[in-house]
Amino acid sequence: MVLSLQQHVPVIDLASPEPEVARKIGEACRAHGFFYVVGHGVDEALMDRLEDLSRRFFSLDEPTKLQWRMALGGRAWRGYFPLGGELTSGRPDWKEGLYLGEELGDGDLRVQARMPVHGRNLFPEHATLAGFRETLLATMAALTGLGHRVMRAIAQSLALPPGYFAERCTADPLILFRLFNYPTRPVPAGTDAQWGVGEHTDYGLLTLLRQDDVGGLQVKTREGWIEAPPLPHSFVCNIGDMLDRMTGGLYRSTPHRVRLNTSGRDRLSFPFFFDPAFDARVQPIEGLPPAGDDSATRWDRANPHAFDGTYGDYLLGKVGKVFPQLRDQVL
Repeated sequence: MVLSLQQHVPVIDLASPEPEVARKIGEACRAHGFFYVVGHGVDEALMDRLEDLSRRFFSLDEPTKLQWRMALGGRAWRGYFPLGGELTSGRPDWKEGLYLGEELGDGDLRVQARMPVHGRNLFPEHATLAGFRETLLATMAALTGLGHRVMRAIAQSLALPPGYFAERCTADPLILFRLFNYPTRPVPAGTDAQWGVGEHTDYGLLTLLRQDDVGGLQVKTREGWIEAPPLPHSFVCNIGDMLDRMTGGLYRSTPHRVRLNTSGRDRLSFPFFFDPAFDARVQPIEGLPPAGDDSATRWDRANPHAFDGTYGDYLLGKVGKVFPQLRDQVL
């Protein structure tokens, strides 16, 4: 049963006084790890351009889109994947997408060191996509700024200095950005895709999600699955496994999923992942109670609190399951 209870996902105005924002974010993170933000200052005209150009991109025929396929992105883990090309819990999602990240040239030390998920993007170039590259770069820059802003508020919600996370793991965060299209058509015979995206938690610290007006996101709370419907001019925020780890489970990464799209219109969503630096060792926050082993209650039976290594180690362990055909290139 899915409850239609938007009030369970609070709306937080970032233009409010900082103590109020921090308090409300703390309440949301303790309750179920999801909240909307408004008053965020991200240019709505930029978001409109992003949506328009993304619809133009996904309307291209598949052979054209495959000119920018992920197999050409190498260790940078960038590019296009077709319908059913991404797995969640071993099952294909019914979506297509374009993977992006911070644009890094060949002279960047991380690229020279062949660090996975770092490098150049595969920006689609087509007569119908004028300004797409510039729009994508501007969007990632704006959302990086918003990510820092929300993480400062999360630090304050834990009675920590505002710069706590920046000083330890996000001074130069790992930025991953996705454009997803969920076509409105039935699942073809011969595939086991039943969801736009299956149940999962996110890997890192913070996800900022922009939705179009179609909807489909669902969140697993203590009361059961609830809808997180589109709210104009907002971003949906949720915390990931690494913030769960840092807070000893006080702020828990919450499972979520996306319904199969049967609306009659294609659905777009734009998740932006604001994560620890690839080589950061993510440690629990001192002074908080230690976490127990709650893996039996988690969607994948994995315990992020038992993990020992860098965030890159944790991420790569997940990447190989999402795109098994690209595992050797990335790993």
